[in-house]
Amino acid sequence: MGDSSVDGRAADLAPVVPDVTVADVTVPDVAPLSDAVFGDAEEGLARAVLAGSPDAIVALDRDLAVLSWNAAAERLFGWPASDLLGRRAPIVPDELTAEHNAVLERVRAGGRVSLTTKRLHQDGRLLDLRVDTSALCSPGGVLLGYVSVYHAAEDDDAAHGRMVQRARLVRRLTDVVGDINAELDLPVVLDRIAASLTELTGADAGGFVSIEGERLRLVGVHQLPETLRGATAGLHTSLVAKLLRTGKTVLLETGPEGFQDLIWARLPGLHTIAVGIAAVGGRPYGALYALFARRKASHLELELLELLAGHAGIAVANAMAYQEAVRQRAHERAVFDASADGIAVLDGSGAVVRWNPAAAELTGHPEDRVIGGPPPFPLPAPGEKLTFQLPSGRWLDVLCAEIRETGETVVDFRDVTRAKELEEAKDLFLATTSHELRTPITIVHGFASTLDSRWEHLADEERRSAVHTIAERARSLGQLMDHLLLGARAGAKELKVRVEPFDLAARVHAATLGLPVLSDRHRLEVDIPPDLPFVYGDALATDILLAQLLENAFKYSPDGGLIRVEAWPEDDRVVLVVDDEGVGIAASDRERIFERFVQADGGDRRRFGGVGLGLYIVRNLARAQGGDVAALPRSSGGTRMWLVLNSAGSSS
Repeated sequence: MGDSSVDGRAADLAPVVPDVTVADVTVPDVAPLSDAVFGDAEEGLARAVLAGSPDAIVALDRDLAVLSWNAAAERLFGWPASDLLGRRAPIVPDELTAEHNAVLERVRAGGRVSLTTKRLHQDGRLLDLRVDTSALCSPGGVLLGYVSVYHAAEDDDAAHGRMVQRARLVRRLTDVVGDINAELDLPVVLDRIAASLTELTGADAGGFVSIEGERLRLVGVHQLPETLRGATAGLHTSLVAKLLRTGKTVLLETGPEGFQDLIWARLPGLHTIAVGIAAVGGRPYGALYALFARRKASHLELELLELLAGHAGIAVANAMAYQEAVRQRAHERAVFDASADGIAVLDGSGAVVRWNPAAAELTGHPEDRVIGGPPPFPLPAPGEKLTFQLPSGRWLDVLCAEIRETGETVVDFRDVTRAKELEEAKDLFLATTSHELRTPITIVHGFASTLDSRWEHLADEERRSAVHTIAERARSLGQLMDHLLLGARAGAKELKVRVEPFDLAARVHAATLGLPVLSDRHRLEVDIPPDLPFVYGDALATDILLAQLLENAFKYSPDGGLIRVEAWPEDDRVVLVVDDEGVGIAASDRERIFERFVQADGGDRRRFGGVGLGLYIVRNLARAQGGDVAALPRSSGGTRMWLVLNSAGSSS
């Protein structure tokens, strides 16, 4: 039991010659190569070995040009060395080109191949030969070419029969390889390899196992129960490990002892298993199992297995590369489609070839309208940033990067409208704040200087007036600072309120108590029902909120008029409104006036000054209490400020 040859000869399982390095054979007719590799003594010995060998020895470079053609090769094939050195030797019949290429592929992958085949004589005759092919490598292991040793076949009639059969099988192998390589889905490829294995070798069943760490997994099956797919076995006790330890690429095992641990080998009557290693990227990826239960495996089947295993590694590598490419494309597509940034890909002429959903949303241009044309905005130089405003008013930051390999350009653009507005609002805030601070500070400084320098020359009434003015302006400065602090806390989401039931009606009456005497041009009406329910919220925060709403009503009614405060319960909420007959508010500004550092453009509101924080603070205080505030233009002129808070139920 154990390793067996099909005809008793060791040559049937392994090549008769080992891997050949340039230390084993020289090239007598290519002086630069021999000079670079051998010393004088070694070169002389190698030349003598080649010249005296009874077997034809031919060395080829990586492009298959003849490097060495010894005397025995001249006698065997009829061509003198001088005719072939540096050229391709025309000795491979056309119908065996696929076989020859498969042999070289196996040798490149690290194997050694010995087979019986046919080669052409100079006079056109076909020669039956045994060919042993190995790699020609440098001392550092770099592939320089190939060395083939040719022996005459012993039995011409038998050789002819084998050659006919081999030519047929090689043609079939070519068809099978083409069929395998036509598929790029890895599971399908593995099943096709298993099916091709049984077809070519005549095996009763076939399988492909992948090497996964310390385990083998059955991933491709043919003529085996489908339930075995995915079954695993240990690597170290398997035939695959045994084959890897030998350094060979194929193995023939007979007798149940060698494979009784493999559950996929439980085939009735199984007596022989042929195993071939499939390598991907120069490393063992898996193995082909040919299971024989009715017929015997011959040397020919083993050769076919070896050739198929070499092509299987290539097919698996192609399928894996394709799967990875598909996976990468899927990832790229997901990122491309899900990105919040607009992304466009332009071809070498600047036409759009890809346009993601965010690009369509940001620009308002759907994909079908931009594909094939230029993007709807200018492009910056690669590596630079361009900020551009679309006709819609939206601001975009645009960046470009070139893909040198394809000549394409990737354009990334994002919406910076909000950032642009905040930047403009910040600039306005700084300008407005400096203006608002400058006026009271100038007045305070002026009156204080006057009191300091002319105190003795001023009457009591003048002094009192100056001190009163200083106090008023100081109070204005204090209010401005309070607004700035509250605005900063609201922006940082740090407003702290204590939500509890309180009497909103009492707070409204307290806030409006002294207002009538502040202006002789305004009339104030307060309509609060005596049974108005308490509300949930923060009483102190509501005081600030009410004061700001009332201040705005007076401030934006410069010509006077009625200011009306009214409240009523509505479902589980309490509504409070402050109406004025002032300059009003444009519908487009209803939300903008609640943003930081923003004052409405509509009406005539900008001329009243302020830093644009009051209503921002009002809304944040209202929402912190679970309520809200809104601004509505009145049909008869003026503005209605609408405040809602959660009702606490009974007014007691």
